[in-house]
Amino acid sequence: MAQILIVEDEQRIASFVAKGLRAEGHQPTIAHDGPTGLDEAMSGRFDLMVLDIGLPGMDGFELLDQLRSQGSRMPVIVLTARDSVTDTVTALEGGADDYMAKPFRFAELLARVRLRLRQASEGTGATFDEELVVGGTRLDRRTRQVRVGGQVVELSAREYTLAEIFMLNPGQVLTREQLLDHVWGYDFDPGSNVVDVYVGYLRKKLGGTAITTVRGVGYRFSGS
Repeated sequence: MAQILIVEDEQRIASFVAKGLRAEGHQPTIAHDGPTGLDEAMSGRFDLMVLDIGLPGMDGFELLDQLRSQGSRMPVIVLTARDSVTDTVTALEGGADDYMAKPFRFAELLARVRLRLRQASEGTGATFDEELVVGGTRLDRRTRQVRVGGQVVELSAREYTLAEIFMLNPGQVLTREQLLDHVWGYDFDPGSNVVDVYVGYLRKKLGGTAITTVRGVGYRFSGS
C-alpha cells in the first residue's frame, strides 16, 4: 500500500484517479491547487505524486521545480491535457519521472504507478526509455520526433501516440479496442473506426510494411 498524492484541479478526474487507486489498495490524497500540492508533497508523507500542469495558484512546472530544488526525489507522474513537444520536454527535464496525456486509461496509469513505486523501492530511479527503435523506425520520446531511414517524419499528436504504443509493443498483436483505449482514452466512442483510419495515416508516413493487419484481431508493428 502506497500513499499517493494527486494534485489535480478537475474534481471529476481527481475523484476518478483516487477511486481507482483506492480500489488497488493505495491511500490517495487530493490537492486541488499548486500551493496546497507543494505543501503536501514536502510533508514527506507520500510515496508518489500524480501531477497536473494547469493548476490554480502555481502551475505544475513551478511545483515540480520547487519540489526538486528542495531535494525531494519522490516519483512524479505528470498527467495533463497538454501534449505538445515543449510541455513534454519541460516536464521531463524539470524532474518528472513519467508523462501521460489526457484523455487516459486508468489501467495504463496504474501500470506506470506500479513501475515507479517499484523503482523507488529498489533504489533504481527512473528508467524512461528515451528512444525506441523498431526496424528502421526511431522514436525519440523526449523530443517526440520520429525518423524513418534517418529522415524526420511529421506526425500529429494522435499519430505520434499511436506510433509510440506500437513501438512499445513490437511484434505484438494489439487489438483495435486496446489501441482505442490507449490512444483515445476512456471517453471515446468504442464503435468508431478511428483506429483503422489512423493506422492508414501511419502506414502512409512510416511505410506500407511497418504495420501488418491481423485479420479479425488487430494490428502488429514491425517497423519500416
